[in-house]
Amino acid sequence: MDTRSREAGQGRAAALALLRGAAPPAGRLLPSPAGPDAWIAFDEEIRRHGPDPLPEATAATFRTRLFAPLGRRLPEPPVEVLLCHPDGRVREAALGTPQPPPELVVIRCADWAAAVREPARRLLDRTLADAPAATLVALTPLILRLARRDQGAWALALFEAALRTDPPLPATPARRDPATRPARPADPPRTVLARLCDSADLPTRRYATRLTLDTPVLRDRLTVRDLARLAAAERDPANAAVWADATLKALAAARRDDGGDRGDGGERGERGDDEAERDQAVDLLIGSPLPTVRAAGVTALRRAGRTAEGVSHLADRSPLVRACARWLTAQDGGDPHDHYRRLASDPSGCSPHAVAGLAESGRTEDVPLLQGLLDHPSGAVRAAAVAGLRRLGADPDRSALLALLDDPSPAAAREAGLSLRPVAEVLDTAHLLSRCTPKQPLHTRRAAFRLLLIQGGTAARQAAESLSSDWEPALRHAARTYAAFHATGERTKRRGWLRR
Repeated sequence: MDTRSREAGQGRAAALALLRGAAPPAGRLLPSPAGPDAWIAFDEEIRRHGPDPLPEATAATFRTRLFAPLGRRLPEPPVEVLLCHPDGRVREAALGTPQPPPELVVIRCADWAAAVREPARRLLDRTLADAPAATLVALTPLILRLARRDQGAWALALFEAALRTDPPLPATPARRDPATRPARPADPPRTVLARLCDSADLPTRRYATRLTLDTPVLRDRLTVRDLARLAAAERDPANAAVWADATLKALAAARRDDGGDRGDGGERGERGDDEAERDQAVDLLIGSPLPTVRAAGVTALRRAGRTAEGVSHLADRSPLVRACARWLTAQDGGDPHDHYRRLASDPSGCSPHAVAGLAESGRTEDVPLLQGLLDHPSGAVRAAAVAGLRRLGADPDRSALLALLDDPSPAAAREAGLSLRPVAEVLDTAHLLSRCTPKQPLHTRRAAFRLLLIQGGTAARQAAESLSSDWEPALRHAARTYAAFHATGERTKRRGWLRR
């Protein structure tokens, strides 16, 4: 279950518990911290299963007593229930209670009834004016969810205008404990947007990133190193790419600013500091776990005057980064292919990524070298060699690839099976059937069964029957499905379509 579904479940459970009369645990309506989806689900659940509308309830009377159909005095429902009541007059009156939950006030700002919407907006405007930083940090994720509604644009515009001023966060007093004294994190967020850029909510992070970079005053406050740090720390590929692009633009602008000569010694020292900062920014990009950010860092090496470092990234685990490294090496006058051949020929330094890069260079003269790697001690290298031969269009060595079906490396067996598919119909059927027994490893059984399915006919049926009781659920299901189709074809005398 993802985070949003879990939060929605918490909101529905809290609503049902409140409707049953249960008191909120520890005085809180929802567990802290409650996400925006929890509050939206809470509101929807109350509206769906809440009390019947009370036309006689008005702002002057509903706070003191509610009357049941029999005239018996009932305890007043909690204000959270009244704020989500199906009757608009009850929701309007509930906004006049002392300190209504701000999350429900935000939801009422997008209410369909203008009589509810307008007082809720006035209340949110006052709350934002009284405590801007705390309100923006706490309610921006919910505002973004509600902005999709017909009446949700007002609150988003209000918050966006406040966020563009980027108010500072209130200082939190540090708790001093001489015995433990925990280490404080380096560079904690000091402004609201900095906190939102580090939010656990992905839509909030993306929104804060876009708002920061689209506002010149806010963007210019960030140095090149700050932009690179944000790109390297981001784990969402789309958002990380936005920070990385902004870093590359800042690096390019900084290089243009340093184009002139500096005569003064102090200016030369300042220029050296700027170059050191840019080098740190490039290193931060290269150290990211995301391929798109690392590729941006490798590309930036050329502007930083560090083109010679492209060779060290030729064997990166990402194809995108390897492609950028090949371009960078070629810009420096080197031949990436020669580097790949040296890496692949070195028994101690050969890696599967170097083998993959050699195949990506696309030269048929490398086929013998790749064939020699089919006996490499590393299973990952053997698998990369098989994939490289297939990429170069080399004629598959059937005997060597059939032997790789028994390879202890699942990756090598999988790649061998993929390379044997074009010639599956002429393979030794008995050899493949002998690999579809419970004594064989799972990856061997799976690869052999897939090849027999291409052959079809009696051999595929026998393999399906043998694997119908396999312990692995996916393989067992595939075998039973094929056996059922084959039996249907036998009964209807329409077996030809099963071979396609």
